[in-house]
Amino acid sequence: MKGKLEIAGICSNYTIRVLEGNPGTNAVEENWTDETTGKKYADVFRLENPCDFPATIKQGDEFYFVIDSTSRPPCTVCLAYYPTPAKKLPIKVIP
Repeated sequence: MKGKLEIAGICSNYTIRVLEGNPGTNAVEENWTDETTGKKYADVFRLENPCDFPATIKQGDEFYFVIDSTSRPPCTVCLAYYPTPAKKLPIKVIP
């Protein structure tokens, strides 16, 4: 699938939009509004595994990925809040 990092919020609160591919029924928010900015987004999800997300990908960048539900060690990030969609996906970025 192809995605775009729409929002790189504080403490790895990342919102990703699906540009190409089908992640499955009910895997993404068809319509979601960022309560901080009021901006509306379509086909977005919250990144479930931020510790595995490449630091080289910045807000606005497009990338390819697969859904990857393999078990991972615990991931600790800070607890500051930035709004994200309710639906989340674990992904693996494909170089």
